[in-house]
Amino acid sequence: TKNLPRILRKRLLPRGYPLPSKFAGGIRLVNTFELCFGKLDGYNEEHTSIKLLALSVCRSIVSLASFKGRIRQFTCTGTIIEHTPPSMRILTSASLIRSSEEDGSKILDKLKIKVRLPSGKLVIGTLWKYDSYYNIAVVNIKASPELREACIHNQVPANVKLSQSKLVAIGRAFESGELMATGGTLLHGTTKFDCQQLMASTCKITKAGIGGLIVGSDGKFMGMSFYYKDGAPFLPFSILQKCLKHFNKFGRVVQLSLGLRIGSLQAEKLHVREQVHDSFPNAHGIYVQMVSDKSPAADSGIKVGDVITKIDKLELFNAQEFHELILDKPKRILRHGEGMPFTVCVLRPNSNGREFPATINAVIDSNEQNSFFFSFLSVNFWLVPKTKWLCPDDIRDADKMPLVRKRFKPDYTFRENLIFNIRVHVG
Repeated sequence: TKNLPRILRKRLLPRGYPLPSKFAGGIRLVNTFELCFGKLDGYNEEHTSIKLLALSVCRSIVSLASFKGRIRQFTCTGTIIEHTPPSMRILTSASLIRSSEEDGSKILDKLKIKVRLPSGKLVIGTLWKYDSYYNIAVVNIKASPELREACIHNQVPANVKLSQSKLVAIGRAFESGELMATGGTLLHGTTKFDCQQLMASTCKITKAGIGGLIVGSDGKFMGMSFYYKDGAPFLPFSILQKCLKHFNKFGRVVQLSLGLRIGSLQAEKLHVREQVHDSFPNAHGIYVQMVSDKSPAADSGIKVGDVITKIDKLELFNAQEFHELILDKPKRILRHGEGMPFTVCVLRPNSNGREFPATINAVIDSNEQNSFFFSFLSVNFWLVPKTKWLCPDDIRDADKMPLVRKRFKPDYTFRENLIFNIRVHVG
C-alpha cells in the first residue's frame, strides 16, 4: 500500500481523472472515457447488420483527445468529412475544446489535439472552426491514405415520417482505438438539451461516442451524436451541412435573432394538441413555446400558443424544417442591428379561426457569436457526467451502477485488499 498514491497518480492524473478522497473497499471510478459501448457478440441478424454498417464507414471514424500540457482534457469521436489535399477535415463535438469546470461555457485556448486513426496511429490536429450553440467543431489533420472521406451528402432530412426508424450509433475509443457501434430507434420528440434542432434516439452510448455518427439502417447518414443517459440526442446532418457552409462562407455560423422558442406541433403534449385541435383540427406546423420580450418575434405580434404553418409561402411540418430555412436566410453578414425580414403564416387558437401573416424582422448581432441564444435561453452548456469515484454505499447509484460490472475497457477499482487494480474484461 506504500506505493498506492504513486500508482494512482501515474494512472489517473495524466488522464485528467481525480484521485479518491478516501480509500474504501469496492470504490471505483465511473464515467470514464475508456468505457466503450455496444457489446455485439451475438450472431443474430440485428448484431450482424449493425456490425456491417459500422464496417462500411470505419475508415472515416477517428477518435480525438485534447491536452493542456500533459493532462488530457476530453476525448470524443470524429468523422472525416472533407479531403482537400494536403489536409483532411474532421467533424466532431466542441466539447473537445470546452472547459470541464463550472458551467462548461468557456472555450480553452492553446490545447494540443491528438487524433487516433483506425490503424492506431496518433497524429496532431489543429482546430479550424467551432460553434458554441450547436456544439460542433472542425479539426484539420494531414491527409492519410488510410482514411476515407465520409459521404455526408447522402444524408436523410429530418422528417416526422421517420419516427421509429432503426438507427445505429458509431464511435471510436481513444486509448484502444476500438470501433464501437450500437442500435436504437429514432424518437421524433424533444431532448433535454436547449439546442432546439436536436433529435432524439434510444441509442445507448458512452462519453467516448460523443461526436460520432448516427446512421439509418439503410446506411444513410442521419446526424452527429451527443451523450445523454437515456439515449443519444443527435444533430441532423441537414443542419450540420448548413453550418459547414456558413463556416466556409462567413467564417462562423450566422444565427438570426428571432426571440422564439418553438417545437413541432406533433411532438407537443396532449393538452396543447387539444387546444389547437379545437380551433384547427387539421393544423400542422410548429408550436410557439416562448416569445422573448421586445424581440423581433414579439414586435411582429406572434404570441405563445400560436402555430406557424408557413415561412415565405413554404409549408412547415416540423421544427427542423423551420431551423433549416432560417439557416438558409443569411446571404451576407449584416451590419450590427441591420434587419432581415421574412413572412410567416400564423394560426391563433380561440381567435377568429383564420390564418394571418406576420413579418419578423430578424437581426444579427455580429459582435458576439450566437449572443441571442445565450441571453434568451437558459442554455445547457453540453455538460457531460464528470468522472468520479463511487462508493458501494452510495444509495443514489446503487441500482444503476452495481459493484460487479463487466466493462470492455479498464475498470478502475479499489478493492478490499487495498490493491489498486485495473481489470480488462474480454467479451
